[in-house]
Amino acid sequence: MQIYLVGGAVRDQLLQQPVKDKDFVVVGATVSEMLDAGFQQVGADFPVFLHPTTHEEYALARTERKQGSGYKGFSVHASPNVSLKEDLQRRDLTINAIAIEVVSLTDDTPVSGDVIDYYGGLQDLESHILRHVSGAFSEDPLRVLRTARFYGRYYDLGFTIAEDTLTLMRQLVNSGELAHLSAERIWQESSRATMQLSPQVYWQQLFEIGALTEYFAPLHDAWEDTHIRETVQTALYFAGQMRLNLPQRWALLMVSLTPSLFNNEHTHDQSDQSKALRDINDTGNKAKVPKAHTQFAILFAQQAETLSMINSLSAAKRLTLYKLVVLIKSQISCHSSLSAVTSYSWQHSTVR
Repeated sequence: MQIYLVGGAVRDQLLQQPVKDKDFVVVGATVSEMLDAGFQQVGADFPVFLHPTTHEEYALARTERKQGSGYKGFSVHASPNVSLKEDLQRRDLTINAIAIEVVSLTDDTPVSGDVIDYYGGLQDLESHILRHVSGAFSEDPLRVLRTARFYGRYYDLGFTIAEDTLTLMRQLVNSGELAHLSAERIWQESSRATMQLSPQVYWQQLFEIGALTEYFAPLHDAWEDTHIRETVQTALYFAGQMRLNLPQRWALLMVSLTPSLFNNEHTHDQSDQSKALRDINDTGNKAKVPKAHTQFAILFAQQAETLSMINSLSAAKRLTLYKLVVLIKSQISCHSSLSAVTSYSWQHSTVR
C-alpha cells in the first residue's frame, strides 16, 4: 500500500500559496482494508474515505471510462491494481496531476518530498501554463468551467491557458455537452470563481469561448456590446480588490443586463428596464442562484444610476435607499450591500 498527497495541495505548496485542503490517493489497498483502518466510506460512485481524525479525503486509485453524457457519464474502476500514473492521467490539468508520497495512512509526512510528475505539471507550473493532461479532458464538460476558474484564480500570478487546451474547451462548448451539466454544478463553479481576486477573468473567458449561452444567455448577449462588457469587467475587478461579498459581485455582473445605464444620453425606456429585470430573474432561476442574490441584483439594477451618485445625495434620499435594501428578506446587511456602490461608482466615473 502506498499513499500519496495529490493535486491542489501539492500545486499550491509549490506556488507558495495557502493550502486549504489535502487530498490523498491510496494505491494497492482495498475497501475492506480502509474500513479496518477506521476510515469512513463516503463516496457513492467510487471509493472515497474520510480519515478518522483529520477527516481529510483518501481515495482508492481509480480509472474512468466515458459511457454517457455530462460529467456523470462515467464508469469508474477502482482496484489495488490501478497505478498512481493511471490515476493521475484522468485528472484535468497537468498542474493538478502531481503527487508526493507520504509515510502512511496515519502519518502524512513526506517520504522524501520528491514530486512525482508523469505529465509535465512541474514544467507547466514553472511556465505558468494551464494545460490538459490528456484527450480525456474532452470527456467532462465541467472541466471547461474548472479551467476558467483556475485561470481566474492564478491570473494575477501570470498564468495563461494553453492554446490546445482552449481548443478542447471550445470543442466541448460547441458539442452541446454543457447542457448536460446540472444548474447546481454550474452555480457551484461560477460562485467560487466570482469570489476570486480577479472575478472578471472567469466570466470573460467563458464569454470568449461561447460558454455563457447555455445558462447565462442574457449576459452573453449583453456582453456583445464591448462598452458594457469592459465597464462591468472593470467593476468586477474593483469588487475583487475590495473583497466584496458574493451578492454584491453578482449584482455588479447582472447590471450588464440593463443597457440604458451605459448610454451617454441616460435615456430610460420602461420596457427595456422591465426586460432587464426579467432577465436577471430568469438567469437566477435557470442557474439556481440563491434567491437573496437575485433579489439584491434586481434592486441594485433598479437603483444603479442613483447609487452611482450616492455621495451627492441628500441624507433623506440616502435613507430611502437604505430602507429599500432593508426590505429584502435576506441576510444581506444594508451597510454590506450598499458598499457595492463604491465599486460601481468607481468604474462608472472612469468610463464616462
